[in-house]
Amino acid sequence: VQLQASGGGLVQAGGSLRLSCAVSGRAMGSYAMGWFRQTPGKEREFVATISWSGGTTYYVDSVKGRFTISRDNAKNTVYLQMNSLKPEDTAVYYCAARLIGIATTPSYDYWGQGTQVTVSS
Repeated sequence: VQLQASGGGLVQAGGSLRLSCAVSGRAMGSYAMGWFRQTPGKEREFVATISWSGGTTYYVDSVKGRFTISRDNAKNTVYLQMNSLKPEDTAVYYCAARLIGIATTPSYDYWGQGTQVTVSS
């Protein structure tokens, strides 16, 4: 299973970005999917997760109401819509796939390469 994240970039505070994660090698519908982020010197932080069906989602408190995770199993792609971005959202964002249910810890089976999101003040 390979994951390819894209959509990062530089945006002003208050702006929006949509991250995409394309899954190949196996049908994404078998996996729960998650987004994590990491800044230099810090541990990888959970951002959002979505069940294989899309029926269950969880978010870290700091992004609730601003970020939305979604998936299109027909396109083997998971998305992270990020609105009202803040400078503290600046990080490398990683997508991940997990075979046995959703999780808010980095206990995922497969990881993408990361995409940089930079929010200027």
